[in-house]
Amino acid sequence: MPLSSNNHNLPHRILIVRLTALGDVIHGLPVLCALRESYPRAFIGWAVEGSAGDLLEGHKALDELIRLPRHWLKSPREVIRLRRRLRRLNFDTTLDLQCLTKSGLAARLSGARWRVGKAGCDGRELSKWLNNVLVEPGGEHVIDHYLGMLQPFGIESPKVKFDVPDQKQAIQSITNFQRSKRLTNQQFALISPGAGWPSKLWPARRYGQVARHLICKHQLPSVVVWAGDQERELAKTIATESAGSAIVAPATSITELAALTRNGRLFVGSDTGPMHLAVAVGTPAISLHGPSRAEWCGAYGSHNTRLQVRLDEGRSRHRKNTDDSAMREISVEMVSEACDQLLIANTVRRCG
Repeated sequence: MPLSSNNHNLPHRILIVRLTALGDVIHGLPVLCALRESYPRAFIGWAVEGSAGDLLEGHKALDELIRLPRHWLKSPREVIRLRRRLRRLNFDTTLDLQCLTKSGLAARLSGARWRVGKAGCDGRELSKWLNNVLVEPGGEHVIDHYLGMLQPFGIESPKVKFDVPDQKQAIQSITNFQRSKRLTNQQFALISPGAGWPSKLWPARRYGQVARHLICKHQLPSVVVWAGDQERELAKTIATESAGSAIVAPATSITELAALTRNGRLFVGSDTGPMHLAVAVGTPAISLHGPSRAEWCGAYGSHNTRLQVRLDEGRSRHRKNTDDSAMREISVEMVSEACDQLLIANTVRRCG
């Protein structure tokens, strides 16, 4: 291992590479926080693509945010531009959380002497050749897996912290929305019907029935969040099926979604970025799983709940393109009961 107690080998300028997507960038936040706590004087940067970087803006543990356009690797001009910027920042160590060819190349372009990546099958594509310090991180959940990559830094079993920054403009926007709908903080639930794969979708009508349950048993209205036209239609269906107990949220940016979710009392959704965001901002979450393994990518932490009846197994391409039958095996009653238990448990926790 190149990183030792010898001060000459300690990292002074560290680059984290996790380019996409929102959920995985969120999973990397505990790594950032752990590095800052262990190396308070280090310069820490993060290379990220697209809008996922919005969540990193202003993070107290981060010194430099390097935002890359989508498909940068296909543009020689963008590759040269990235190399110049990274070289100017003079990183000595990189941590490639993604371990694909493009993330490994970003790490290599930095000119860092030590480039930490994953060994074995976790080091995908050309990443094992582009990174030169390979570790086998293990971990049952992806967050623990990422934290396991801190072994070469001498960091073991760090406390999991996200420290998602508050964005003043986003907070004001959400405050205005809540006032218009008379929604008090901690007095509404959030429902997120969308998913990156059709096979991860739970029926919108069932979410509507869960919203009815929340208003009838807990006097808790629901706000349905969405992104894109397809999810907006799902949100409308949920509102209709809820008999007035759920309202459709306005279009939100990632930072606005973080502000809204932070104010909620409960979150229900499938394996998506918004669900992981709920975990990161401390809102109790219930995650629903069919083609994704709940233990690996479900709502993290013992104070959250993961629901899975059957894992639709197979390679990623199969699981992405299969039907939603595994999701449909999760019943409305199961989700409603999980809501009851989580609400009671967190009420006890707050009072205690």
